[in-house]
Amino acid sequence: MLEFSKKVLKQVSFDQVLFKKELRKAISRLHSAEDLLLLRDWCMEQFGPRYGQTVQLVFANY
Repeated sequence: MLEFSKKVLKQVSFDQVLFKKELRKAISRLHSAEDLLLLRDWCMEQFGPRYGQTVQLVFANY
């Protein structure tokens, strides 16, 4: 599920609203704390310059 979530986030990264929505979905689908940390780190690496605040905000709410 982690790899699927990464793929979706890459595809929607052109739009911040869509990215945020899909990131929330991805977080709700992942059940292991390890996967959540991996996703957060990956998002910051891939999208940090563009959506870093969005990623931090969404993860802070979970």
